[in-house]
Amino acid sequence: MKITFSKWVLFLVFGVFFYTACNKKDKEPQPNSNVMAEIKLEFDNVAGNQNLQLNSTTYTNAVGEQFTVSLFNYYVSNFVFKTAQGNEYVVPQDSCYFLVQESNRNSQVVKMRVPEGDYTEVSFVIGVDSLRNTMDVSRRTGSLDVANLTGENKMYWSWNSGYIFVKLEGNSPAAPADPTGARRFRYHIGGFGGYSSRTINNIKTTTISFGNQHAKVRKGKSPLVHLEVDVLKVFNGSTNLSIASHPTVMFSPFSVNIANNYQKMFSFHHLHNE
Repeated sequence: MKITFSKWVLFLVFGVFFYTACNKKDKEPQPNSNVMAEIKLEFDNVAGNQNLQLNSTTYTNAVGEQFTVSLFNYYVSNFVFKTAQGNEYVVPQDSCYFLVQESNRNSQVVKMRVPEGDYTEVSFVIGVDSLRNTMDVSRRTGSLDVANLTGENKMYWSWNSGYIFVKLEGNSPAAPADPTGARRFRYHIGGFGGYSSRTINNIKTTTISFGNQHAKVRKGKSPLVHLEVDVLKVFNGSTNLSIASHPTVMFSPFSVNIANNYQKMFSFHHLHNE
């Protein structure tokens, strides 16, 4: 078969185009572990398959009790990110304590700097570790600044010298009436193991996989990892929590059951590589 000059030109143009396209793909910017960049985690509070709403929507726990939520706060800290290659990066402690509040939308997106890479997993502490709990107050700044923990974001027991890890409050017909007639429940869960003697330790760690998705952290790009936090898991888990039986739980042995429940309240939903 004769190949005309015009066909040779066509083949040549196609070959150059194909090579250029492949070469562009090969030249896609690769991660540089010596370069730091930003990753964001969004903590989206939900109740089952519904978005959590304060003081309005009624929810039902595993024992059939109805309730509304008026306050939902929790600490997340000590973040460790894992890459697709299995390498881990531990975020410096001074940069990884965050107080997430349902009443404060801005608090629900946290930002950290990590080396460039393709990340597939994150681990973190629910609460505040014992070292930071016992550290001099001058080292406890930002969300850990005791002087600023007032009102709804009061997450510190001055009488017990420790941080409250998870605070959940609301109203329920199942709760006993107080002197004003209100039927409130309060779960303030903390306990880091004790300063000078052994006490309750409710420090929990959770690990969240991103499934088959990679958070591609690059200079100038800041991926957003969307996590869901299911408040129903505080009630429903290895111990089904009854508001009627336990309307108020703070520094007591039963708090261990609630901590075991809320350890499972975090899950991966999706991510955006921005």
